Amino acid sequence: MQISLDGRSAVITGGSKGLGLAMAQRFAASGANVAILARGEDALERAAASLRQSARGRIEAIVCDVARPNQTEAAIARTTEAFGVVDILVNNAGESRLGAFEDITDEMWSADIEQKLMGAIRMTRLVWNSMKQRQWGRVINVLSINAKYQRAGGAPTTVSRAAGLALTKVLAAEGAPHNVLVNALMVGSIVSEQIVRRHARRDDGATLEAMIAEVGKDIPLGRMGRAEEFANVACFLASDAASYLTGAAIPVDGGKAPFI
Repeated sequence: MQISLDGRSAVITGGSKGLGLAMAQRFAASGANVAILARGEDALERAAASLRQSARGRIEAIVCDVARPNQTEAAIARTTEAFGVVDILVNNAGESRLGAFEDITDEMWSADIEQKLMGAIRMTRLVWNSMKQRQWGRVINVLSINAKYQRAGGAPTTVSRAAGLALTKVLAAEGAPHNVLVNALMVGSIVSEQIVRRHARRDDGATLEAMIAEVGKDIPLGRMGRAEEFANVACFLASDAASYLTGAAIPVDGGKAPFI
């Protein structure tokens, strides 16, 4: 099945690296105009330059911290000025913060919730009415499989992601009469920037490739996923091909979630 996003405009938060960049590449190759948002200007510009080499639509790189309301408002205003409308919103910003419950301070809880949950709420609110009025919209919330399958040591990110799952369900119900479809993608073990950072924190001398192979042994498919595989599912959800799918929480995890 050929997926086309011709004529659509997308905003992807956390779009300069990892899964966000992979989704931007897939969307751009499918014909969409794509605005990538992230906090680091240098990484954004490098990402935008690479995207423009093969993009069929326009690419915008916008510095934005989704935990800051004034920056989210400015980012959507700039995107709307550049593209006219926002058809597709991917709430992808935020990295995993894990730890024992007793070690997590109020400040750590607040920072996690502001970035992951409130960031998604603010971004969605800024495009919601326009999508409803045009009777077409896609919102994709990138979560973790731990949003549904919790584990010890998973706070605060597990709590934020579980709230993101609830947000997805509420928005899906409210958006359905207006053809605004809202779904969640729950990330499992995908080779991404977070895996590279996790490897850097290890001190056992294992190579990154060895770590990836080790993690893959516990996954039913026998390997970690690739960022482009995740991006393919996101592109489907963003397209007209997914016109009867809303309120879903899809684990992209090689079959791991049911066995957690």
